[in-house]
Amino acid sequence: MKTDAVQIAVVGGGVMGLATAWELARRGLRPVVLERFARGHHEGASHGATRNFNNAYDDEHYLDLLVRAREGWDALGAVDGEPLLRLHGLVTHGLLDLDPIARRLGERGIHAVMLSAAEATRRWPGMRFADDVLYSRDAGVARASAALVELERRIVAEGGEVRWETPVLRIDDTDAGVRLTLPSGTLDAEVAVVTVGAWTSRMLPSLDLPRLTVTEESPAHFAPTGDAAWPSFNHYADPERHPATVYGMPTPGEGVKVGFHRVGDVVDPDARPHRPAHAEALAEYVREWMPGLDPASAAPISCTYTSTDDSAFVLDRRGRIVVGAGFSGHGFKFAPGVGAVLADLALDPSARAASPFRLPDGR
Repeated sequence: MKTDAVQIAVVGGGVMGLATAWELARRGLRPVVLERFARGHHEGASHGATRNFNNAYDDEHYLDLLVRAREGWDALGAVDGEPLLRLHGLVTHGLLDLDPIARRLGERGIHAVMLSAAEATRRWPGMRFADDVLYSRDAGVARASAALVELERRIVAEGGEVRWETPVLRIDDTDAGVRLTLPSGTLDAEVAVVTVGAWTSRMLPSLDLPRLTVTEESPAHFAPTGDAAWPSFNHYADPERHPATVYGMPTPGEGVKVGFHRVGDVVDPDARPHRPAHAEALAEYVREWMPGLDPASAAPISCTYTSTDDSAFVLDRRGRIVVGAGFSGHGFKFAPGVGAVLADLALDPSARAASPFRLPDGR
């Protein structure tokens, strides 16, 4: 059996793996990314044109990560003449105390203002608001599919490599390094970064991971009925009327994406039905809260969440294995920051992520 050797292998070529490999390449290394599926696949959590660049956090560890992510997004710059972050603003409203978020963002120098429901309705007549609204112009959407293409381009330009359709069958941490078993042989690496999303627990069975629950989520794009401007949005809706918090964003050429956060059925990622759920409830929400959208126009989307019980990310190192997992449906916007943290962990065994992101023993 053929054995090759590399310095750093990244297992998993979704946005987190590619962001990590890009960060390593920026630091002068030549990472090799191994991805089970073909380029552009829809089996994981990184496909699609847009992701919410939502900055409405008040936890310091997420705000630190957001600042680091923004530095990375800005460094990636423009693709096809347009920045990878489309900052058209974010509104957050509903059953949530917004004052601490506004205060924390302001302390970080991130734009945040409170608007009355009437003022918000004047600005965004396609939406309905019942209470005060938190607005930040420093938010919007990440151009997800364009980001994946650009990250790969940067990795290869810096001497790294992305191997699509290259499944890793087994990962073994040995005294000499990490041995990756492939269908064609083995690959030895000094360090392996594992960012395989829904397959994390299966790939790392000996690691003391928190419970990771894989669900299939079903947002949809809805067609606007007019030409009103659309922000990105979070709505902490009444749980007695709607299944969960609602998020969304405009996706040029596809409509406005609207979805319930983390309500999907638990699935096996290798036998996912790709079947929309909660379609009637989502249309009913749009009918009540989105007067500028046609509730009968839903074009469903299928994606996966891999969630920890408390929605906190897992960013840590054990031996020669670095793991990034549990992004719980709110990770994409943080990808360049996550990549920088995972690169730190890969290059320095003494490095540590923020304590809420560490594995249970608190290393």
